[in-house]
Amino acid sequence: MSINHIRPWRNIERRKSRQIHVGNVPVGGDAPIAVQTMTNTDSSDVKATVGQVLAAAEAGADIVRVSTPDAAATAALKEVVRESPVPIVADIHFHYKRAIEAAEAGAACLRINPGNIGDEKRVKDVIQAAKDHGCSIRIGVNAGSLEKHLLDKYGEPCPDAMVESGLEHIRILEDNDFHEYKISVKASDVFMTAAAYQQLAEATDAPIHLGVTEAGGFVSGTIKSAIGLGQLLWMGIGDTIRVSLSADPVEEVKVGFEILKSLGLRHRGVNIISCPSCARQGFDVIKTVEALEMRLAHIHTPMSLSIIGCVVNGPGEALMTDVGFTGGGAGSGMVYLAGKQSHKLSNDQMVDHIVEQVEKRATEIEATLVEG
Repeated sequence: MSINHIRPWRNIERRKSRQIHVGNVPVGGDAPIAVQTMTNTDSSDVKATVGQVLAAAEAGADIVRVSTPDAAATAALKEVVRESPVPIVADIHFHYKRAIEAAEAGAACLRINPGNIGDEKRVKDVIQAAKDHGCSIRIGVNAGSLEKHLLDKYGEPCPDAMVESGLEHIRILEDNDFHEYKISVKASDVFMTAAAYQQLAEATDAPIHLGVTEAGGFVSGTIKSAIGLGQLLWMGIGDTIRVSLSADPVEEVKVGFEILKSLGLRHRGVNIISCPSCARQGFDVIKTVEALEMRLAHIHTPMSLSIIGCVVNGPGEALMTDVGFTGGGAGSGMVYLAGKQSHKLSNDQMVDHIVEQVEKRATEIEATLVEG
C-alpha cells in the first residue's frame, strides 16, 4: 500500500447508481469511475485509428469512442474492435443505420444524440440492434443540438431543456425494456453543464457520463474541465468521464486521471508533488519535474513522489510521500524513502537516482498487493 493513503476526511460519498457494462468494463454502482477519450483519426483508416486506441489504452483509458459517420467507418469498425484492448463506443450522429451497423461490427456501446438521431421509430430500431448484439447505449444530450420542440419550449439551450431531452429518451429505452444505458448532458458552458448534471442526478439512477463538451485547447480546456467535472465529482456525481480537449486523445486521458487522482477517486501512476520554484530552490525544480514526468510515465502503480526545492516545506512533504527529494543547497539534497530521511544525494545524480528509487518502490508496492 502506498504511503499516500486516503484519509477518512477525504472520502467522497458517490451517488448511488445502478450498474451497467460497456464491454467488460462495469460502469456505475461501486465500479471505479471510468476514463474515456475519443479518437480523431479518419475512422475508415484502421491502422491510424487502432494506433490511437492503443496509445490511449496505454495511457490508461478504460473506454475509447470512435466516430462512425458513414458506412466506410462502420465497415472499418469491426477490425478496430478486434484489435482494441479496451471496449469501443461507436459515436452515432444523424443516421440511425450507422448504429445498427456498429452494433453488428462489435461495438460495446452506441452513443446516440437525441437531437439528431431521428424519430422514435428509428430509436427503437437502434435499441433492437443493441439487444441483438449485447451493446449498451449512451444517451448523449448536447446543448448545441437539442430537439427543435425543446428549443421552442425553452427559447434557448438550458439545463431544464437538456434534462428533459435526456429523460424523454430514457423513457423510450425503458418502454422498450432496455436498461443497459448511461446518460450525459453536456454543454461548453461550465455553469450550464454543472446545473444540468445536478438536476439529472436527482431525476434518474442511471449511470452518468460526465463531460464539459468542446472545452477548448489544452490549457483552457483542462481548467474548464477541472472546474466543471471537479465540482460534480466532489458531490459524488459521475460514473465515467471524458475531458474534451483540442489536443491529443492521450492528453485527455492524462488530464482525466489527474482530476480523479486529485480527488482520491482513482489512483494510477506517480503523483508528483512539486513546488512552483522560487529563489530558495537548491536545484532547477521545473526542469527536474519535466524530466521525471517523462521518465516515470511507464509506472502504473499508484504512488507518490515529492520534489521540493528547499528545506522550508520539503521535509514535511517528504514525510507524506513514498519517495522524496528536498534541495539543501551546496549542490546536493536529501532523499526520503517511505516518509523517512534516507541519504544525501548530489543534484547531478538526482533524476537517475529518483527514477531508480521510484521503480524499486513500485515493485515493492505491487508485491505487497499481490501478497495481500
